[in-house]
Amino acid sequence: MITGKCECGKVEFEVEAAQETLTVCHCSQCRRISGHTWACTHAPIDKLRFSNKDGLGWYESSSFARRGFCKFCGSSLFYQRNGQENIAIAAGSLNGPTGLKVGKHILVKDKGDYYEIHENEPQIACF
Repeated sequence: MITGKCECGKVEFEVEAAQETLTVCHCSQCRRISGHTWACTHAPIDKLRFSNKDGLGWYESSSFARRGFCKFCGSSLFYQRNGQENIAIAAGSLNGPTGLKVGKHILVKDKGDYYEIHENEPQIACF
């Protein structure tokens, strides 16, 4: 069981069956939403439970996905593709220790020019 929350605590959750690896997305949209790269784990949506969702809001970020955030503090928390049974959960929102490790980097073709990715980590240029 992993727990997490937004910065102000108006969104708090727990999740079972989260993947043990993180995906790091380098697309320009994720970088703008998060302020840098967006790292997440994934879990079945039915394994995500909220103990507080007073601040939870959703933003339709594209024609194929939405993003969950806190309406009070602005924390970026979730990403879900339309019609999917899984949800991506922001690694930065998780209470430690998590034991999670980076599994892959995605959309590296769109990464910022101000950082490098370690060559030994799996990288996917685009979908």
